[in-house]
Amino acid sequence: MYQRLMEHLTTAVLLLDGELRLRWMNPAAEALLAISLSRLKGFPLPSLVDGGSEVGELLAKARDEFHPFTQREARLTLVTGEVLTVDYTVSPLAADELLLEVEPRDRLLRISREEALQTRQETIKVLARGLAHEVKNPLGGIRGAAQLLERDLDDPGLKEFTRIIIEEVDRLRDLVDSMLGPNRMIRHEPLNIHKVLERVRSLLIVEQPGVWVERDYDPSLPDLSGDESQLIQAVLNVARNAVEAMTEAGVASPRLTLRTRARRQFTLGTERHRLVCEVAIIDNGPGIPESLRETLFYPMVSGRAEGSGLGLSIAQSILHQHQGLIECDSEPGHTQFRLLIPLEKRHD
Repeated sequence: MYQRLMEHLTTAVLLLDGELRLRWMNPAAEALLAISLSRLKGFPLPSLVDGGSEVGELLAKARDEFHPFTQREARLTLVTGEVLTVDYTVSPLAADELLLEVEPRDRLLRISREEALQTRQETIKVLARGLAHEVKNPLGGIRGAAQLLERDLDDPGLKEFTRIIIEEVDRLRDLVDSMLGPNRMIRHEPLNIHKVLERVRSLLIVEQPGVWVERDYDPSLPDLSGDESQLIQAVLNVARNAVEAMTEAGVASPRLTLRTRARRQFTLGTERHRLVCEVAIIDNGPGIPESLRETLFYPMVSGRAEGSGLGLSIAQSILHQHQGLIECDSEPGHTQFRLLIPLEKRHD
């Protein structure tokens, strides 16, 4: 009965002998380690993870002192190459028997990070709407006054100044509108995401012939429900940002990869989805400075000298309208933006 209970736990449970070799583990542990008990049985656990010397020291200490120990947010690299953040507790049951409980933290940390990101985006949206209202009203007055002044002026030189005023007011109005993101509701229609990516790829090849644009598609991905033109804009904004960053940095062999994958039982914010489409945009550019990563999707924030700081903010807004979001990981030579979109049909 106890084994049946252990087999149905969602927490990974492993039983080790006095030499820290694996005796038994439940299905949750097999799923976590991505390998079966039959293949691991009898192997020393510290040898199965990178960073195992630290794990081994804690296990040996618990065994020798016959005292339980807990480690929070430890990072382990599995034999598959996957890096996990976990909490684990080791409890000695006997002189030659240790119980190890492992709780993955990546999903919880990601949920917390995504909730914070969504909260920030909503705050930005409210601030942008307020700013738009406060700015566009006086801009309208300035434009109207300039038009009236232009009608009363006979001097062509003075009329040129009023035209400059009108053009600059229009430019400021367009900038404020851009901060608000897409100004129309999205249309939910069946859409093949690879059609979107091929359109983006063709545009990038024409705009930046010196950048090699690779495809890495999962052809088994089903159609999603979305707005083709807006998703093209979102992907293009992110991809252009990457290409321009590589160009400004003078990367010797700039390369951009467009990759698609399916993610099963994936959590976005607080909602768990059966199937999610992941579009990864990967470049070999200089990377994003650590100081910008927390504010990367804010309007008017840019790490490039020529950047407006609106492209990523607009892209994130479009993804939110599709109940998705954009994540980013970056280090010098490898930056990856992941656009995550649920594949379930909406029920409005």
